Amino acid sequence: MRRTFLFALTLLVGATMGVYAKKQPAKVVEPKQPKYVFYFITDGTGVNTLQLAEYYMGQCKGIMGRVPLFMNANYPVVGVSATWCTSSDVTDSAASGTALASGTKTYSGAIGVATDSVTPIYSVAKRAHDIGYVVGIGTTASVNHATPGAQFAHNKSRQNYYDIGLQVPEAGFEFYAGSRFQLERAKNTPENRKALEDNCRKAGYVVTKGLAEYEAKGKNADKVVMLQDADINSDDMPYWLDRKPGQVTIVDQLRAEIDFLYRKSQEKGCKGFYLMNEIGGIVDHACHANDGAAAAHEVLAVDSCMHIAFEFYKEHPDETLIILTADHETGGLTLGRQSGGYKIQTDVLQYQKCSISEANAHMAALAKEKGGIEKLTWEEVKNQLKADFGYWDKVKLTEEEEKRLHDLFDKTVSGDAADVRTLYMSSRAFMSEALKIMQEKACIAWTTGGHTAGLVPVIVCGVGQEMFTAHNDNAQIARNIAKILNLEK
Repeated sequence: MRRTFLFALTLLVGATMGVYAKKQPAKVVEPKQPKYVFYFITDGTGVNTLQLAEYYMGQCKGIMGRVPLFMNANYPVVGVSATWCTSSDVTDSAASGTALASGTKTYSGAIGVATDSVTPIYSVAKRAHDIGYVVGIGTTASVNHATPGAQFAHNKSRQNYYDIGLQVPEAGFEFYAGSRFQLERAKNTPENRKALEDNCRKAGYVVTKGLAEYEAKGKNADKVVMLQDADINSDDMPYWLDRKPGQVTIVDQLRAEIDFLYRKSQEKGCKGFYLMNEIGGIVDHACHANDGAAAAHEVLAVDSCMHIAFEFYKEHPDETLIILTADHETGGLTLGRQSGGYKIQTDVLQYQKCSISEANAHMAALAKEKGGIEKLTWEEVKNQLKADFGYWDKVKLTEEEEKRLHDLFDKTVSGDAADVRTLYMSSRAFMSEALKIMQEKACIAWTTGGHTAGLVPVIVCGVGQEMFTAHNDNAQIARNIAKILNLEK
């Protein structure tokens, strides 16, 4: 009996071992290297910045709760990222732009250099270009601003705009786009701006200004620098809220980039294209100014771009990777404020018809027409505020709120109220107060006019998307892209 049991057990073990011996290890399937990469950055955009736009859309439709942005509703991976740099837990755009570009962290202010201020750090875009990808760099800010600059330049300070601008053609990327070349104050002359444009022309780039010129001269060029209309005297493209017919928008720019890069990527020897576009370059500027309406509309423009990229993905689902993230949060935005109770009323922002920057320009033009700010009457000021903010018409003001505005206007005229300065603009004190009242009406609040360490979104679709789930780090995002493209050193 015992011998029979042992014999049976031996047969069972042997049979089992035989099964295991025959079983082959699972084959590891390496993800396909994407042919088309969209790397989108929306500057200064935190998780709450996206939610502001979502609640705004919902409340304008009379819906309780958020109406998801296209990207949040359709992209399969939605995560978050931390943004610290080597010099602070609260980063600037240069350091974070460098981390996002290369996978290496550095100090605030640095563009593509290590913490020793000298050693160059090369971007994933440059490394992709070296192995045969066609590369495009775009932004709603200036071509040589911090975030785009980190993709192609190396400088110890982001403020050295002229030197950074000189490096545009050195990287050899096929497509650059932005408002124009920005210059530091000491070099801010039309001659120096033209010199940077001419430097690109000498390197074989076609430099175009405005959509018509791009279509006529740049669309079929070998290399191009696509700038904003020549008559727009600004380092940034107009806010989505301020755009006028005929002006280049971020949607126009993105469509041009996709058409151009796709055409170039079909040439013999090309592996595909790599596009980094700071599609939300001036979300940051709106948040520095604590302008909720401008920020919400700029996010909607970003969402339009994500929709366009997704349509491309649907045509090339096995060859495309789309990533959106932000370099940092700006403004410390909160949705709700103690004085407003447990509510938000973001739909009131629909009555603000322009950004605070544009509203200031309107008021300055009115003052110039009347012969100076001191020549304006309060009724004339009220009419302009009604046109730009909807006050006294769509948005009712209390007596106390009107008194706040009137008193600051009087103090502005008398010289007793200084202008209010934010990072990218200056406002008359009563105009700054008008914007502040709008935030109060919407029941949103801002804790700062600067950056914060708040979490930023990471929204992904396509080849390798699983590498970006959950909680990310800005430098790791770039390292993941490099790994997906087989660019690891």
